[in-house]
Amino acid sequence: MRSGAQIIILGGGMAGACLASLLARSGAAITLVEARLPVRAPADESVELRVSAISRATQRILTACGAWELIAAGPICAYERMVVWDEAGRAQDQGSIEFDCAEIGQSNLGYIVENRRLQWALLERARAAGVRVIEARVSGLCSATDSITVELEGGNRLTAALAVAADGAESPARKMMRIAVREAEVRQRAIVCHIRTADPHRNTAWQRFLQSGPIALLPLPDGRCSIVWTTTPAHAATLMAQSEDEFCRAVEAAADSVLGRVESASARADFPLRSVHAECYVLPRFALVGDAAHAVHPLAGQGVNLGFLDCAALAETLDGADKDPGELRLLRRYERWRKGENLLMLGALDGLNGLFSNDNPLLGFLRRTGLSLVDRMRPVKTLFMRRALGLSGDLPQVALIDG
Repeated sequence: MRSGAQIIILGGGMAGACLASLLARSGAAITLVEARLPVRAPADESVELRVSAISRATQRILTACGAWELIAAGPICAYERMVVWDEAGRAQDQGSIEFDCAEIGQSNLGYIVENRRLQWALLERARAAGVRVIEARVSGLCSATDSITVELEGGNRLTAALAVAADGAESPARKMMRIAVREAEVRQRAIVCHIRTADPHRNTAWQRFLQSGPIALLPLPDGRCSIVWTTTPAHAATLMAQSEDEFCRAVEAAADSVLGRVESASARADFPLRSVHAECYVLPRFALVGDAAHAVHPLAGQGVNLGFLDCAALAETLDGADKDPGELRLLRRYERWRKGENLLMLGALDGLNGLFSNDNPLLGFLRRTGLSLVDRMRPVKTLFMRRALGLSGDLPQVALIDG
């Protein structure tokens, strides 16, 4: 990429801030535009509701950005095992599968980190790398032959060789550029909160598949678990209206008391789920990364990791050629690289959700049999774990090297 090339990143969330940090290392002049910037560093003693399961590949990308040391200094939790089971089965018994980091020679399977800390650390490192950060809303985009202009509310304009949208699944920038999306109907909502249980989580992520959707219990550093409960909109409304004790009993039943009695629950939040994939990732002078390009079901916690891989792939593509970063032929290399990988994951997650979230007795038998069978097939389990950790696949170089 030509030294001093101007690139504008639209969206300062996790993906946008990550891309800004990676591109700044190449000598490009980076401007990041975000409508709502964090006003303070996250408090070390608290963990907010929205958390992410960070893979090994993502940890390496965050290390390359310089953000991992800031993240690791706060409350994070390494998880060493993952247990998945069907509603009609039992955890760590018939109809379940267990993944253990020792089976693939790793110290853990990943980390549970709050989203706010991820965003804050990446923005801190982006600023330190010389990224210009502007708090403003984008009101328009206009692409020309050799540049793209970003119009901000209030009348200011920015011009660059390339603009990258990292502004979420609803992506205003994607809509301004008239990029169509394919959206699968997902009649589900996700409820998130933190719970305290009688039994310790044992640094294990637990996920039980129910007819209405999966419930996941993710270990937190203070001994609690973060839950992500995917269910129907009507059931979600009922759960959100329950008292704390009623909700605790509902979680306890849904998780089959795998960690004993649920003793308390934090405030709850819920949000609709979407399965979205952009028909194209690039146009002349314009590209999409992260949720702006694809929003996936949260059942395997892969959405944020796919977004970070997008950022690393785009940064590597642009850094690997001494060319205009907005040139369409160059951008299409990135699109070919990531679109196939993301479609594979999108299809797998939608298929798994459809397979498990139903009351068909034949499918129920096949699920339980399949989980038990795979649990005994070490090569297949190893393949699944390596893929989930980002240790296999067509990965950017920065995701392959420990910092």
